[in-house]
Amino acid sequence: MSSEDNLLPLIVEPEQLAERLDEPQLLIVDVPLKADSYGEGHVPGAVFLDHRRLMVGSGEVPNDVPDEAALSALFASLGLTRDTHVVAYDDEGGGWAGRLLWTLELIGHTRYSYLNGGIQAWRAAGLEQSTTPHEPTPSDYRAEILNPAVMIEREEIAERLADRTLAVWDARSPEEYRGEKGQNKHLGHIPGAVNMQWTDAMDRERNLRIRDYAELITELEALGLTPDMEVVTHCQSHHRSGFTWLVGKALGFEKIRGYPGSWQEWGNRDDTPIET
Repeated sequence: MSSEDNLLPLIVEPEQLAERLDEPQLLIVDVPLKADSYGEGHVPGAVFLDHRRLMVGSGEVPNDVPDEAALSALFASLGLTRDTHVVAYDDEGGGWAGRLLWTLELIGHTRYSYLNGGIQAWRAAGLEQSTTPHEPTPSDYRAEILNPAVMIEREEIAERLADRTLAVWDARSPEEYRGEKGQNKHLGHIPGAVNMQWTDAMDRERNLRIRDYAELITELEALGLTPDMEVVTHCQSHHRSGFTWLVGKALGFEKIRGYPGSWQEWGNRDDTPIET
């Protein structure tokens, strides 16, 4: 991939990727929900990433973003360089892969793609799989939060609840949104948030690929989410909303932001307003 225009698109189909597996600048990352998915068969040359490394892992908000030292260690261990083009996928239709790509966006690494449908689509296409672990060659990558605008924090959301230019896309289930289900101190949703659960953006007939763009745009517009707006997406831990962030990006939402604290943070405080 010698030129910019030869880079893979944001959303890449299995057959497109299969033709380019030997390109040295590609770093294919399998970040599955079920760790054994990788051993059962992965894209040849793909490295395994434990999705827990995408979160800080402790404290009141264990799903928050790791610090720059931890992100540096993570991406150095994967062999990331400034010239690397990352292709991410998972075994669940895009949640953890989306969180990984959002994290890359956060550190200013914009050379990335999502394998549409993940390993399900790859296997359904009958493409070659490997069961041998592929060990990355570590790099000395230094991660910095270069694009903080792709993230939003609780304080800013709370301050802007009356701001009509900001919309909140809750990617949780309708039961969680309505406050009928959940493990948090308080149940419900952020005032004014609209609900389209993450799996509703997947095409179950096409191996969990992103659904038809025109249909999705129409459905999101009916909820009040339009590509010109500033849209915040969240779930319980910014895992499911890793996928809805990616979907928004694919649909041309230029100001789509992730709330890493998500309901884990919002729903466990006593000073955050909540609707049911």
